[in-house]
Amino acid sequence: MRINKLFGTALAVALASTLALSGCGEQEKQLIRMSHSQIETHPDHLGLVAFKNYVESKLGDKFEIQIFPNATLGANEKVLELIKQGSVQYLVVSTANIESFDPLYSLFSIPYIFTSEKAFENFITNPEILEQLSVNSDKNGFYPVASFTAGTRNFYAKTPIRSVSDIAGKKFRVQAGPTNVAMMQAFGGAATPMSFGEVYSALQQSVIDGAENNELALTDQKHGEVCKYFSYDMHQMVPDLLVVSKKFYDGLSADEQKVFDEAAKEAEKAEFAAWHKRVGEAKKQAEEMGVEFINVDVNEFRNKVLPIHQELLNKTPALKPLYEAAEQANQAQ
Repeated sequence: MRINKLFGTALAVALASTLALSGCGEQEKQLIRMSHSQIETHPDHLGLVAFKNYVESKLGDKFEIQIFPNATLGANEKVLELIKQGSVQYLVVSTANIESFDPLYSLFSIPYIFTSEKAFENFITNPEILEQLSVNSDKNGFYPVASFTAGTRNFYAKTPIRSVSDIAGKKFRVQAGPTNVAMMQAFGGAATPMSFGEVYSALQQSVIDGAENNELALTDQKHGEVCKYFSYDMHQMVPDLLVVSKKFYDGLSADEQKVFDEAAKEAEKAEFAAWHKRVGEAKKQAEEMGVEFINVDVNEFRNKVLPIHQELLNKTPALKPLYEAAEQANQAQ
């Protein structure tokens, strides 16, 4: 009983051998661990379920896939280290969490880089973009293999935000990364980076005044129980990426890589479909929780942070080709 309990813990899972026996006398199956920080009804999880089903339908005699939701294996920054080591094989992670590993991913933290959600979605699903983001994979220890949409990021708080001045002096949780800190400073607020799982209690205890995210945070993470005002300033469109351990992926045969690549695309399609369905449901559910949705003058917010664009390009010249590709995506809409 005690051994089974220990084996079920995240720590035991993370440290266990990557080989699991599929049965006495049969070929050993390799255990593939997929981690994410959302709940099991979230589109990210549903995307990974599609991935699991596809791989096991093709290579079920060789691989067994286990999905670990709710940051069971640790915060994304920690799991990225496990990805580099090869002890976790796949992770769904926001690009904001990867900035400290590779500044190319800071592109998506640039506020108002996309002028429409359609342009954003076309951009992140372009295979050439993932290739450009992969140029430092030898150093990073992982490849991005699929993009998940996470809609638009907006401010929500305990008090209404109807203009930029309503942010002044308030503390907001942001995703880790220097671009997000610079954005909050431009808006006049104080950036408080913290793990996603810590936000609810920080809001309850007034450690922070608000946060910024999409509508699902209000319902899935119950932030709408504390924050009753959600303002559509649409300052960022930040994807979640499905990244794979380079150590693991490079050890696959060409045929196996093909199946895993196809599974990544299946995951992407499933996540997008689930996302678009879920956003409308989450907004309705949040309204029933008493959340007020506020439409603001987006240009007022945009004008405050536009100088960040040039500052980032000057600081990281390698961003320029991706930045120009984003502009082309905007113009195509």
